[in-house]
Amino acid sequence: MLFNPDSYDPTHLDAESRRLLRATIEFFESRGKRRLLADALDRVWYAEFLDFVKREKLFATFNTPAAEAGGDPDKRWDAARNAALSEILGFYGLPYWYTWQVSVLGLGPIWMSENAQARRRAAELLDSGAVFAFGLSEKEHGADVYSTDMVLTPTGDGSFTATGDKYYIGNGNVAGIVSVFGRRSDVDGPEGYVFFAVDSQHERFSLVQNVVDSQMFVSEFRLEDYPVREQDILHTGPEAFSAALNTVNVGKFNLCTASIGIAEHSFYEAITHAHNRILYGKRVTEFPHVRQNFVDAYARLAAMKLFADRSVDYFRSATAEDRRYLLFNPITKMKVTSEGEQVIDLLWDVIAAKGFEKNTYFNQATAHIRALPKLEGTVHVNLALVLKFMPNYLFNPAEFAPVPTRHDASDDEFFFRQGPARGLGKIRFPDWRAVYERFAQVPNVTRFLEQADGLKTLLTTAAPDEAQQRDLDFLLNLGQLFTLVVYGQLILEQAELTGATPDLLDQVFDVLVRDFSAYAVALHGKASATEAQRAWALGSVRGPVVDADRFERVWTEVAALSGRYEMRP
Repeated sequence: MLFNPDSYDPTHLDAESRRLLRATIEFFESRGKRRLLADALDRVWYAEFLDFVKREKLFATFNTPAAEAGGDPDKRWDAARNAALSEILGFYGLPYWYTWQVSVLGLGPIWMSENAQARRRAAELLDSGAVFAFGLSEKEHGADVYSTDMVLTPTGDGSFTATGDKYYIGNGNVAGIVSVFGRRSDVDGPEGYVFFAVDSQHERFSLVQNVVDSQMFVSEFRLEDYPVREQDILHTGPEAFSAALNTVNVGKFNLCTASIGIAEHSFYEAITHAHNRILYGKRVTEFPHVRQNFVDAYARLAAMKLFADRSVDYFRSATAEDRRYLLFNPITKMKVTSEGEQVIDLLWDVIAAKGFEKNTYFNQATAHIRALPKLEGTVHVNLALVLKFMPNYLFNPAEFAPVPTRHDASDDEFFFRQGPARGLGKIRFPDWRAVYERFAQVPNVTRFLEQADGLKTLLTTAAPDEAQQRDLDFLLNLGQLFTLVVYGQLILEQAELTGATPDLLDQVFDVLVRDFSAYAVALHGKASATEAQRAWALGSVRGPVVDADRFERVWTEVAALSGRYEMRP
């Protein structure tokens, strides 16, 4: 289940994609672990990595849609290979992933624009090795686009001057283009929104500071009477607002694969250390609680990978008529990244003080893994978004053709014509129970399905009243319960497509049964819960189906990872 740089060969991808991914691995491995960690500790700007990106045209190949590729058959926007690259970069360090991630975001409004000149310029810059930036958030407003203080003032000749600050903008120090969101001074409401292209080296662009203490440059910058010409305008009015949200739909998926990569590298370090350490005359991994931690961490990591991989298929198969990806997207951002934190915590409880040592990847992973659930809207914002889909998902199924595995070398052009960012509550889904029923032979899948069916019972017999529907604390807990049902669905779909073993699936759902029970108990403790809801909560608590032989088989799989990979020194 785990990515291993020593044996990685993504044969499901085309030859040039495989070459570039292997070249990326070799770049990091040839530098070695000591250099990787020293650069992180010393906050060394990753100029050599950006030189590699330029030399290999890595970002140009992976981030240029076919329409702007000038006939180059290897350039396309392909979510399957983008996910693979994102996982690899996360595996070696969040700063390297970050410069890629914010370039993806910065390019989103450009590729979605009808401004052919801006698109052509972006393609040229990519080809020359440039990175990009996404100028959305502000110090006082975060990503609240309704409240932007970046103001464009008309000059009378069809142009504008822009004045205002942006905060927490990655690559702001070197970006070839910064896609900046603002509003017109002379137009109120949504019609006044503007997305425009900015040159970070322009004299009217002031770089204030790097707001983090890291290799990454997460900038605060200010525009002061910055000239915005007609050819710099990317979007205006409601389309600018939609471009912001649709860019997040495309780009923020990468949060989950970064979390997976970080957790995988940490897992190798942790199991190799613990399995070869003797305490009180025993291997550390002979202690039952240690084995439980490792098996739980492995099951959670496997679930993360299964869900994320299957999500890619829905992203790549999306159309204006099939927008199910808009449910799976916030779950990748919120649930998968939060699970990454859980994995690190389980491993850290085993390796303890080792996790603080400066010569370990784990030491930096403990900080980096925390960032990912917080880099876009935080968990509660994504949970609130997920709730919009719950009625149709649970109660109003529709017919859809099966979505296949999507590893084909094709351009995901729908990403850049998603349309208006509204109507989420109208999106339909097929019967979610069907795939659960196909796995009825797996004991903990059946146990979890009992709990999932119980959620429907709660919503039909003791649904949130009007006051509770305004109580975000109550609703977010309900959102966690619903998220688990969707999470389990895609895990099973991917397991069906890839042949994941029944033992592993049973262990994954052993974890999900316990998680559902924990959220049910939390709902029971909510101050606003009714007696009927509290009774439902207690009735939904289940223990997983225990199978000692199955646990040992999964543990054997985990123990075999000891020494399987270690980064070159």
